Amino acid sequence: MRSDTPPGSPAARVLVIEDDVEMAAAIASCLASSGFLPEPCFHGTQGLRLALSGHFDVITLDRMLPGCDGLEIAKAVRHSGLQTPILMLSALTDLDDRLAGLRGGGDDYVIKPFAPEELVVRIEALLRRTNRSQQPVLLKAGDLELDLVAREARRKGRFVELLPTEFKLLEFMIRNRGRMLSRRMIFEHVWEYDFDPGTNLIDVHVGRLRKKIDDAGKASFIRTERGVGYVLDAI
Repeated sequence: MRSDTPPGSPAARVLVIEDDVEMAAAIASCLASSGFLPEPCFHGTQGLRLALSGHFDVITLDRMLPGCDGLEIAKAVRHSGLQTPILMLSALTDLDDRLAGLRGGGDDYVIKPFAPEELVVRIEALLRRTNRSQQPVLLKAGDLELDLVAREARRKGRFVELLPTEFKLLEFMIRNRGRMLSRRMIFEHVWEYDFDPGTNLIDVHVGRLRKKIDDAGKASFIRTERGVGYVLDAI
């Protein structure tokens, strides 16, 4: 887990748009080991679609891509009104290229090759800069709502009484809904200490959440992937 991650904060989702498969894998591995949730993408057209989804906390964006240039993607993201931080990655070193990337919508620009540690530090800086002014006070997943100020949960308008750890667990899952969350990842972000493979804390709390938020006789919001972890389905 990153040393600067506030207690209970969710893992930041990073869209990695990079057509070099080995480079993308190296970036994703570095980000994952630093506590982020990376999603690699290898084609510009697909990268544009994902970037415009608004489902990511930060985007690392290669300048030279097949299908759609990185600069076009950055401009499209800004034109859509999204303020997702964009970290441009490029082997282009000329000042004009760097300025074009920043003016086109990039928030920072890193020249290849770069040290993985530098990438992590720059992403952390971008997140600190933006998260201070963009923290939501209400999280929603379908008809399930979490009020982060009042620390209250509601399902179909009905108040759901949650214990503090249950609230933190549900908040983490809603922020990362639709994504597989390993038991280690959940444990380290909710309980904030090293994962114990023998613990059943997660299973107990997930069971309690299901009883409180699920409709009787219907499939649970929280899906189990045996041997892997849990997914809060994108409802």
